[in-house]
Amino acid sequence: MKLKSSEPFWLIKNGLPQSYPSLRQDLETEVLIIGGGITGSLIAHQCMADGYKTVLIDRREIGHGSTSATTSMLQYEVDTALHELIDLIGEAGAVASYKACYASIDDLAAIAKEVKSDCGFKKKQSLYYAAYKKDVAWLKKELATRAKYGFEVQWMEAKDIEQKFGIVGTQGGILSAQGGSIDAFCLAHDLLAYNAKKGLVVYDKTDMAAVKYGKDGVEVTTDWGNTIKAKRLIYCNGFESTEIIPEQFVQLLSTYAIAGEVDSAKRLAIDDLLVWNTADPYIYMRTTDDNRLLIGGGDEDFMNAKKRDSHLNKKAEWLGKQIGKMLPSYAFREDFAWAGTFGATKDGLPYIGQHSGFAGAYFVLGFGGNGITFSVIGMQMVSAFLKGEQHKLETWFAFGR
Repeated sequence: MKLKSSEPFWLIKNGLPQSYPSLRQDLETEVLIIGGGITGSLIAHQCMADGYKTVLIDRREIGHGSTSATTSMLQYEVDTALHELIDLIGEAGAVASYKACYASIDDLAAIAKEVKSDCGFKKKQSLYYAAYKKDVAWLKKELATRAKYGFEVQWMEAKDIEQKFGIVGTQGGILSAQGGSIDAFCLAHDLLAYNAKKGLVVYDKTDMAAVKYGKDGVEVTTDWGNTIKAKRLIYCNGFESTEIIPEQFVQLLSTYAIAGEVDSAKRLAIDDLLVWNTADPYIYMRTTDDNRLLIGGGDEDFMNAKKRDSHLNKKAEWLGKQIGKMLPSYAFREDFAWAGTFGATKDGLPYIGQHSGFAGAYFVLGFGGNGITFSVIGMQMVSAFLKGEQHKLETWFAFGR
């Protein structure tokens, strides 16, 4: 499955920081991780910290799947609003999920600092604004719900949003104190390089061709014919997990993004802000650390990569027009346009844990708009699972929930 197209900004910006060999011999290990994007690199970091002999493989170059196409916005807000999530799964699970996402942003900052990453992690506020008048009452209900459970939020009227951030056309919105942004492609490479020095073994251009599952371990045969025996297998292959899991557990969507220069004198107003709205599909926007504005949206059902990519030009044009509407004083010039594939779940939550059809294996699948924060939570959950312990979120993130 092809997960990106045209010119993904992060891939062009970073080039190829490190290169790894393909597998050429048989191996035995304690933990085998499938997927070398931001999720796999975070899980590998945790496994190494816990003292496991760990091998990671990826079918592409490292980070060249969804990680190179992500907008890398770090939000604690799940795609399902907190008050709606409470109705869906109950107060305990909904609040715990939101609070875990909230904490994960600071956890990620600590991880980036630990490995001395150049990923440009930055704490930011997050503005969730009403795109239409009909959304105001609903959004104020969400504001009250978050405030009730201790989240630092405030309501901003449209005139105040325009005055402070220069964003026009809103109907007011929620300003959250907690948020952030990174370069996920860079962080993935930095994590793997850091842990490779500590004994992590990484192979790229090495695909999984067959797997024998067992409660005492698994055996993977690669497309090159080599075998890897592991006590535990961890799938961090995101949307490509749909290739091996038979039931339909996630809706695949195509999303589009552009990045480009803005007048540097005008960009300070939104430099410390993440922006998204209540439209369906919603628009999301952030700045980068090299003086660019990045905006994404225009999501639609994923059919195939060719169909997705054929819409790129018109979607890029549409996104450019949205910038003109929201930030009319900004002189935006498009530098990059790309498409990607992501997944939406029935409740906006990830799938992290075991699946009945895959003995000896775990999945860490951080679907939704804040997949990176889910991946950070996945580190803690995998650490518990491998020790035979339970995690407080496993019920709400489980398959078959």
